[in-house]
Amino acid sequence: MTSTGNFLQHPNDNDVRPSLSSEELKRWKKQITANPYRNYLYSYPHKTAYREFQPPIPLEQLWLEEPADSFFLYMHIPFCGARCGFCNLFTLPDKRADVHATYVDALERQAKQWSAFTGHKPYARFAIGGGTPTLLAAPQLSRLFRIAREIMGLDTALASISVETSPETITEEKLAILKDNTVDRVSMGIQSFVAAESAAIYRPQNPEVVYRALELLGKYQFPILNLDLIYGLPGQSVESWLYSLNQALLYEPEEIFLYPLYTREHTIVKPGDLLRQQDLRHDCYTAACQLLAEHGYRQYSMRRFAKETAGTSKAILGYSCQEEGMVGLGCGARSYTREVHYASRYGVSRKATESIIADYVSSESYDTADYGIVLSREEQKRRFILKAVLHSEGLKLADYSGRFSASLWNDYPELDLLLQSGLGEVEEGILRLTPEGLGYSDSIGDWFISGEIRERMEGFILP
Repeated sequence: MTSTGNFLQHPNDNDVRPSLSSEELKRWKKQITANPYRNYLYSYPHKTAYREFQPPIPLEQLWLEEPADSFFLYMHIPFCGARCGFCNLFTLPDKRADVHATYVDALERQAKQWSAFTGHKPYARFAIGGGTPTLLAAPQLSRLFRIAREIMGLDTALASISVETSPETITEEKLAILKDNTVDRVSMGIQSFVAAESAAIYRPQNPEVVYRALELLGKYQFPILNLDLIYGLPGQSVESWLYSLNQALLYEPEEIFLYPLYTREHTIVKPGDLLRQQDLRHDCYTAACQLLAEHGYRQYSMRRFAKETAGTSKAILGYSCQEEGMVGLGCGARSYTREVHYASRYGVSRKATESIIADYVSSESYDTADYGIVLSREEQKRRFILKAVLHSEGLKLADYSGRFSASLWNDYPELDLLLQSGLGEVEEGILRLTPEGLGYSDSIGDWFISGEIRERMEGFILP
């Protein structure tokens, strides 16, 4: 458990809470706010905490015992036109159509085996990510939907469907395929409308290509258009950042994701590269929050901003916000059951990624989990908390008690530091971050991960 000082009994409910002097509390808050971008916990535990299973875990029993009422189907396409300078995802720059076709062949073999394990419950969500799924030729893109429907049993009338894309890969033919397959959400990574800023992250991108892609997307009127932008780029100012954001707003996207730039030693842009300029990321974030609020966007997390009306006309099945029951097809995809998270091996370099993909494509059997992590009761609790409290919906204290038959405050009294510091609040039985706290989500998440997970991630945590 995180050490935060002395703990005293709560006078009302026999819970315990930390008792810190005002000076100690000030020092704790300074530790959180001084470095807001320590580590992006988009999953917990992060894949860098995964290790080889000895022996491998048979999937049939693993999925038979999964308690989630519905599943999330995900397909990973690990190919891009080029690797961006900030990217540490499992992706390989490779545009060859024959390589893509061979990969989809393997994904279909995997699907045929996994459908026997996961076909007993419906899918509430379906997403295709990467990489860049729309880098695939149209026939291969169509195959992915056929695999989802005919092999995995996806009901497109009951599942929300999301696909990632990039400006240079969008065509009328591919958008028609997405529309015909009732895609609800198209997410396009733009990062910046300023050519020099894109070039600085090794993403040569002509703004005219971006505008053309946005015009094409507008013609197809998908229920949700999401645009991704990044702040803190080399050479970027708050003014140029707001220029890019305003350009995105001209197209009235239903959803916008804003990411701070992260750098790691194994990405092309290194941490030291940013030390030569003033760190404006938090200034960019606060300016963006104000601008988006003025345009009617509600903030749902540090990254996600959306219009209140964003959604689909489908009668979507319910699905846990903790993202259990996630079925990940494809090399690099992660799968989540309540107790076990697993995936292919992790790699970033071209050599490592090529090797892992080659093993996947040549395999004939996909019926065991070979690499991942078994979540202890402690890690299940931390995951449950983090997946809820880092979003504006917050964590219902009754949900935690119902799931774990325990008191949140008894288990993690250090969470009261969020309340004492003004970074969190409890209203109507829900613990959530305040607007100030949302801006420090990454450092709060990094503070709350367990020592065991931190040790397993050693070498991947941001400096």
